[in-house]
Amino acid sequence: MKNLFPAVKAIVCVCLSLCMLTASWAAESSGEGTVSNELKEKYRQEILGKQGATPIDKEYIIGYRDILYIEVYGEGSMAIGPAAPATTPTASEAAGPLPQEDIRGRGTGSEVGMDGRVSLRHLGDVYVVGMTLPQLADYLKKLYGTIYGEPMIIATLLQSNSRQYTVMGQIKAPGLFHLDFPTTIVKAIAKAGGFTEWANSEVTIIRQGNDLIVDQSKKQPPKKVKKFTFDYDDFLKGKQPENNILLEPGDVVVVH
Repeated sequence: MKNLFPAVKAIVCVCLSLCMLTASWAAESSGEGTVSNELKEKYRQEILGKQGATPIDKEYIIGYRDILYIEVYGEGSMAIGPAAPATTPTASEAAGPLPQEDIRGRGTGSEVGMDGRVSLRHLGDVYVVGMTLPQLADYLKKLYGTIYGEPMIIATLLQSNSRQYTVMGQIKAPGLFHLDFPTTIVKAIAKAGGFTEWANSEVTIIRQGNDLIVDQSKKQPPKKVKKFTFDYDDFLKGKQPENNILLEPGDVVVVH
């Protein structure tokens, strides 16, 4: 029996350690920021030095058809309905470019409907378009706080479907494309299959703007249409590389 006590003591110590570790994970998974943005920016500039002046990307604004993962920590995903995995292309489809809608699925997330709402367990339909992810987490914490005591909310963007651009004209695979990552004009042309044999080197970008939010109740002045030109041949020669701009949601790329 004497030899049994050290083993029992060790097991108790391990259990206590695991409990403490689990508690620390819960704190880290809460999604609640306790450090101010000003302090974050201060330390970022200290680490990067002169590069610290580089502008930070704007916070993502949730839009229509975006796929969100919402979890109440300890209670699991709040998505309603079975998962909808992305479809697998057939052999014939794999031979050429696939339409964008055929290769994207809801997975374990919840899709923002065309009414701007997402369906969640215990809450039903919740309007989320126009919010940033931190705002959504704070909003859902208040709502789920009526059901759970001090819930910790995890809100993650799984897939961006609301940010799109169009490529048309003398291009091999024209169409509507998702702006999942920073995309330049050259990258957009490559993604659309490249030029046709009748194309010249001139490309026009038409920018109408896209706030991702449509509020019919408010009258807004019409947005000014901007045009940018890009010469692919000049780009290959190293001329005016700055014209290879990043695309924005709603841009239309016209290949002449």
